[in-house]
Amino acid sequence: MPDMKLFAGNAIPELAQRVANRLYTNLGDAAVGRFSDGEVSVQINENVRGGDIFIIQSTCAPTNDNLMELVVMVDALRRASAGRITAVIPYFGYARQDRRVRSARVPITAKVVADFLSSVGVDRVLTVDLHAEQIQGFFDVPVDNVFGSPILLEDMLQQELENPIVVSPDIGGVVRARAIAKLLNDTDMAIIDKRRPRANVSQVMHIIGDVAGRDCVLVDDMIDTGGTLCKAAEALKERGAKRVFAYATHPIFSGNAVDNIKNSVIDEVVVCDTIPLSAEIKALNKVRTLTLSGMLAEAIRRISNEESISAMFEH
Repeated sequence: MPDMKLFAGNAIPELAQRVANRLYTNLGDAAVGRFSDGEVSVQINENVRGGDIFIIQSTCAPTNDNLMELVVMVDALRRASAGRITAVIPYFGYARQDRRVRSARVPITAKVVADFLSSVGVDRVLTVDLHAEQIQGFFDVPVDNVFGSPILLEDMLQQELENPIVVSPDIGGVVRARAIAKLLNDTDMAIIDKRRPRANVSQVMHIIGDVAGRDCVLVDDMIDTGGTLCKAAEALKERGAKRVFAYATHPIFSGNAVDNIKNSVIDEVVVCDTIPLSAEIKALNKVRTLTLSGMLAEAIRRISNEESISAMFEH
């Protein structure tokens, strides 16, 4: 069996090190930096010939830099005769443009990135909670899309939630919320239906379900600016919710996220470590982070040993 080796770019060094620790190994020796003009510079400083290589790198902000680090590392490893290269991308950037809406003149950037990774020699992709699962079909190589929900669910079960109800922040998240609700002791579910009655009129949030006097658990795949999430929490509190918790896999936290969360009525925000948190976000006592290192390490071990990934999520 080829030697398994882990490498990492500069996007998520802490998570990469945690994964390596879980697998009782060290991160490979690679110098990933910049030339004086800002171009990505990569040099692999150890033998990888015939190796089973895993590169751990989220394509989070700065998205373009982190994506280029990933593809240049893949090329360097491929030219060094690596046997198989798996791109471990906990947060897959450029996933929000996955289709042309009403034939608009826009790119499908998720497909562009998929082609980019395939063209430089990626043999397999391991990612977490793709924004749209159909993106797997954009790749010409196998894609393992694992789920952060078991880690989030384990934390929910440890909290002293009083008469909990799982809330989907929009219609698109109903399947995710339903799955969480079923596993959370088959609890009830509510849905927030966001509508704009007419142009230039503020968005109205209709809550489908009774949340009065209950602990509400908002679940989503990512938190970006947090604006919609905070408005959802406010609507839930106005409808009598006792406490509001927000759980999401990917903590993007861009734009006004710090102020939005700081000034919100959300009691706690729980996220995973697929994206590093800024110092400002870390300073908020409302935000708590869970690690996916154990799950990713197990997925990497299974891929390396040619074992089933789906078996990790069978209940």
